[in-house]
Amino acid sequence: MKVRLDPEWSLLLEQYKGDHQDRRNQLTHMIGIPMILASLPLAISIVGLPVAVGLFTVGWGFQFAGHAFEGNDPAFFGDRRNLVVGVIWWAQKSGLIELEHAVAA
Repeated sequence: MKVRLDPEWSLLLEQYKGDHQDRRNQLTHMIGIPMILASLPLAISIVGLPVAVGLFTVGWGFQFAGHAFEGNDPAFFGDRRNLVVGVIWWAQKSGLIELEHAVAA
């Protein structure tokens, strides 16, 4: 699936990539981001809530461990939009989406 990013979001993604150069950080994000994403729909039911809490907590643990390797703070500390950018990064890196970058007019 192709996803088109406008210039502003393209810049955010490039900055995100710059903050995630360490291979260990990238690996922890490749594990942590899908865990966090998987936790969200599970959290809406009482039955799934305990599993969701575990996935969410461990997923964020992977994220913060990665930033310990990288030596920087998570990107969303500076801009909350990076929570979405991280998912875009993960989806592209996983081969789930192909990105197109719109040119600024």
